[in-house]
Amino acid sequence: MSRTRISLAASAAALVALAAAGCAPQPQNAPAAAGAKDTARCTTDSPSLHQRGRLTVATDSPAYEPWFDSNTPSNGKGFESAVAYAVAEKLGFGRDQVKWVIEPFAHSYAPGPKAFDFDINQISITPQRAKAVDFSTSYYTANQAILTLDGSAFAKATSLSAFKDARIGVQVATTSYQAVLDQIKPSKQPSVFSTTKDEVTALRNGQIDAIVTDLPTVFYLAGAELENGEIVGQFGYAGGTPEKFGLLLPKNSGYTSCVNQALDELRADGTLARLTTQWLSASANVPELKR
Repeated sequence: MSRTRISLAASAAALVALAAAGCAPQPQNAPAAAGAKDTARCTTDSPSLHQRGRLTVATDSPAYEPWFDSNTPSNGKGFESAVAYAVAEKLGFGRDQVKWVIEPFAHSYAPGPKAFDFDINQISITPQRAKAVDFSTSYYTANQAILTLDGSAFAKATSLSAFKDARIGVQVATTSYQAVLDQIKPSKQPSVFSTTKDEVTALRNGQIDAIVTDLPTVFYLAGAELENGEIVGQFGYAGGTPEKFGLLLPKNSGYTSCVNQALDELRADGTLARLTTQWLSASANVPELKR
């Protein structure tokens, strides 16, 4: 793929134009931790629910765009908020029966009891995390991407190896950290930040040369948070494959198969593809970086 430089204006335009073209990445299926569906458990009064008659959904705070809108998960705007309500509807819950709770990202996949039915927060499905929690089938597949500033020494990079000596920032407890180590193999350890906002501040202040995170988030940062942000390119995770995001549930939850059935139906009827096109940017014009 030929290299396409994407500056602030292009990034903002891509969020609209590419989505309208319907070329957003398609949701992909992924293995889940649960077994076959138990119809008796898939009701709004299921004993498997955290609170009978209510679907308790978790995410982190702040909840960033384009996954959520205005840091308000309950408004149904943003890709993950819309997906959560679509799943809830398939399970038989009305919007007034969905309760949102805050769960810090790094705590969500830690062992132990959970105060939610599922967590939706760009959580990548990994074998290590699946030892402590259940994952649904995947509702979105995303590559990693590199964001820098226009005019920086790395803005015209065409390969991952060009970032070997770069100061790279990632968010704590995300798979981006391992992706940087595995794919870029930097000479310096990546700098780890608590929030995306902290990463942007560090990039703006010259503390780091580039940010690595998932592609939709990079589009948002380049178009809304940085006046001179430039997307250098995208790359796959381990082995060059994209990340798969799944809904996270308590380990051995009786409701995992129910959530999987809901996602299967949303995938089959085109809802997931429609929501992807509506809320997330496409990757077609972002060059793929190889070593």
